[in-house]
Amino acid sequence: MAAKPIYRVVVHQQGEVWDLYVREIFQSELWGFIEVEEFVFDDASRVVVDPGAEKLQRTFDGVKRSYLPLNAIVRIDEVEREGPLKVVKSDTRVAEFPRPFPLPPRGEG
Repeated sequence: MAAKPIYRVVVHQQGEVWDLYVREIFQSELWGFIEVEEFVFDDASRVVVDPGAEKLQRTFDGVKRSYLPLNAIVRIDEVEREGPLKVVKSDTRVAEFPRPFPLPPRGEG
């Protein structure tokens, strides 16, 4: 039986771009979200310490499932094996996907 695939999910989050690795990804029942499960982290016994990777491990420690908004996802790739978790500051401006705006209330009468 083949091993479960691994997906790299690149997400824009509050001025940073995160590279996450997960084993399960699917469309959520919550409109406008993608569900990701089974986060894959590097071996903790490695010598090089990356503060960005540690930040992501702390952020997702104990998280069973995460719901990511569609407009925050930059790309999703199926990869052969996990890579290093990355947090990169984003200097570019990411525009929110256009959405309908609420109509003003109707006047009475």
